[in-house]
Amino acid sequence: MHNPSDKPGVFLRIPLGDGSFGYGRVLEPPYDAFYDYRTTEPDVDLERIASKPVLFRIAIRHSALKPWEPIGWREIEAHLAQPVVQFTQDIMNFRDCTIFDSVGNERAAEPQECVGLEPAAVWEQHHVEERLLDAFMGRPNAYVERLSVRFR
Repeated sequence: MHNPSDKPGVFLRIPLGDGSFGYGRVLEPPYDAFYDYRTTEPDVDLERIASKPVLFRIAIRHSALKPWEPIGWREIEAHLAQPVVQFTQDIMNFRDCTIFDSVGNERAAEPQECVGLEPAAVWEQHHVEERLLDAFMGRPNAYVERLSVRFR
């Protein structure tokens, strides 16, 4: 079964736990981008949403039980079409890191090179909703902290 909100370029309105809304964009599956934009009333102005900075681009497991609302489509801009760069870090040997991207490039890396990159993970929708709300509220996010680079 094909979901129309899987199409790259689709804008998504995301209900957050405090009653506000965040906004995302479908990239090449499984990746989505999430904007630094929050509203108290639903917004459908794609131009305004697309003009906002992107907070993060991550792999998502979309749920059929609680779909985010597709609110429109536009061709993906060049900056969003860039490969998504992530890292992995060995649990037993923290010095063993790998940086890779969504088009298949990969290389060994030092832990400090991974700072600021997204950890390799597939996010559940409710965790993304929490991460967005934490970002908007200026709070650390437990999932991001748990997955961040370790130095020992």
